[in-house]
Amino acid sequence: MNNNAVKKEHLLEIKNLRKHFPIRSGFLQRQTKLVKAVDDVSFFVEKGETLGLVGESGCGKTTTGRMILRALQPTSGEIWFEDANLGRVDVAKLDRRQLKHVRRNMQMIFQDPYASLNPRMTLLQIIGEPLLVHGLANSKEREEKVGELLEAVGLRPEYMNRYPHAFSGGQRQRIGIARALTTQPELLVCDEAVSALDVSVQAQILNLLQKLQREFGLTYLFIAHDLSVIEHISDRVAVMYVGKLVETAKTADLYARPRHPYTEALLSAVPRPNPRARTEPIILSSEIANPANPPTGCYFHPRCRYKTAICETEQPPLEEVAPNHFVRCHHAKDLELMGTGEMANGVVAQ
Repeated sequence: MNNNAVKKEHLLEIKNLRKHFPIRSGFLQRQTKLVKAVDDVSFFVEKGETLGLVGESGCGKTTTGRMILRALQPTSGEIWFEDANLGRVDVAKLDRRQLKHVRRNMQMIFQDPYASLNPRMTLLQIIGEPLLVHGLANSKEREEKVGELLEAVGLRPEYMNRYPHAFSGGQRQRIGIARALTTQPELLVCDEAVSALDVSVQAQILNLLQKLQREFGLTYLFIAHDLSVIEHISDRVAVMYVGKLVETAKTADLYARPRHPYTEALLSAVPRPNPRARTEPIILSSEIANPANPPTGCYFHPRCRYKTAICETEQPPLEEVAPNHFVRCHHAKDLELMGTGEMANGVVAQ
């Protein structure tokens, strides 16, 4: 290892994060169960990188993203953020005044470009609203800033007096990105930011996000279910299953050699550009586990073709099986799972 190498900063560090939603029933609405939407999740995001958070619908990735910005209050856990002015703070424990200050440096890009923009507001009002909320600009300065942001995301400044209905889905998402950049944040949580768009438009938005990251020094937590999108934009990938983090690694390492059976199954379903490759997706047995009544042991064991007796009784810890490669599986060190390279070359998943 090079002793002169510069150690990267952890802009965001999540420790043992949990979010449980109560299920109530009966006349008195007593709590009968808990939905463990996020269950003991820990990860970090380095300054300037993109961490892709991926998993099936309902795995808890969006809930995780909303807790980071305190749109949802965590049940327990720590959310450490390196704020430019306040220093290292636990977002989960901030009061309203401190939280408002930190939110200038943490913003979200929402999934639906149609639902996330107020149809009764012009672009000047939509994009300029954060400047008003935080008292960062007067009327003239706000107009200048909105024009600059529209240009930065590929739209004309003259559009600022138009309403959202005049724009396509891709253009609306550009508007949402411009709004997220208004306060010059360090961290952007991108919640399925391209999943509602056509494939060709997805590529344009992804390229725009990468361009903006280089220009403004942004850090992304990119939440998605599309493994192709995650591979394109992420430096590292974290895989979630039923509220738990099951694998995290550098993108190239995870796609070349996954260590968790769930990750292997997800990768097997990604379309390949090689028409001669005869790959078949790994069909998982059973249904995804119920977060209100998860199975004993490893949550994935009812669907896993590699399970043994220990998987049914003991919950595996998240362990480092290779440098910067963490896996929650009893057999991670023994399994030889297929990566995208083998799948692209026509190896058939059995």
